[in-house]
Amino acid sequence: MARVKRGTTTKARHKRVYEQTKGFRHGRKNLIKVAKQAAVKAKKNAYIGRKQKKRNFRSLWIIRINAACRKNGISYSQFIHKLQEKKIVINRREISQMVLENDKEFRALLEKATK
Repeated sequence: MARVKRGTTTKARHKRVYEQTKGFRHGRKNLIKVAKQAAVKAKKNAYIGRKQKKRNFRSLWIIRINAACRKNGISYSQFIHKLQEKKIVINRREISQMVLENDKEFRALLEKATK
């Protein structure tokens, strides 16, 4: 039976890791053991970051809505409560866009909620 040299498969596996760690600094990009750890951690942080992005945007929308509400003499929590009482279903992202792009529409929504 012929001898099998395993360098090609190892090199291919390493190459895959190095491609994932392209742009990293120092040994994290070119030392296989450190690069593997860096790649795993980067994937973990990317997953976490996708969840945090959703939280951050929701927080931003709430801040924008609150600022616009307070300009019109009502707090954010009261505004949302009144929307729920009137059974007006509109998400925070749309309300935030309304605040930014069309202030008249937002005021109309505010009037409808507070009546």
